[in-house]
Amino acid sequence: MHRLVLAEALGALLLTAAVVGSGIMGERLAGGNAAVTLLANTAATVTVLAALIAMLGPISGTHFNPVITLVALFNRQISASRSVAYVIAQVAGCCAGAVLANAMFELPLVHASTHVRTGGAQWLAEFVATAGLVLIAFTSPSIREAAWRVPAWIAGAYWFTSSTSFANPAISIGRSLSDTFAGIRPVDAPGFMLAELAGGVAGALLLRVFAEPKAAT
Repeated sequence: MHRLVLAEALGALLLTAAVVGSGIMGERLAGGNAAVTLLANTAATVTVLAALIAMLGPISGTHFNPVITLVALFNRQISASRSVAYVIAQVAGCCAGAVLANAMFELPLVHASTHVRTGGAQWLAEFVATAGLVLIAFTSPSIREAAWRVPAWIAGAYWFTSSTSFANPAISIGRSLSDTFAGIRPVDAPGFMLAELAGGVAGALLLRVFAEPKAAT
């Protein structure tokens, strides 16, 4: 169990560091061009995510996301005790990843974001992004397939959703600790988290219609 939980924490940490850090680097290099910054943020996020799924998938299943863990619990693929440990590890890892990214770019270790992200359109976007993530993750027949399918969905959702597809309550918490491109105001994070959880429920229900869940990723 310790090895599984450590894999989840490490994966969540590195994924969040990639999301936040690439946002900082992109913003510094893009000269105010938000599209270029988002492109850099997308590329770094999905390539790191693919590598993490391939590396850690055989160990923990690479959830990195409380929604994925809760759907796995709902599908009776993991135990309640393991799901609790995973969620704690994911939240801790995402927070640590944001702190690490801040440190690497010589910013305050914890700097509450002032990036406004709220409103019905963005909540709907998070709902859609998370429901799609659940469908992609749980219909992937193997870790090898998930290592490209999940990043492909995230890459697309970065650009077709108004929220840029957080799709993860733990990373929403982590992002609130960095006042940078990828950040979210702490006051806005609960709205995103509720939308993500609702999207997870929708994704779990759609799985019952379209496919028998195989492997959580």
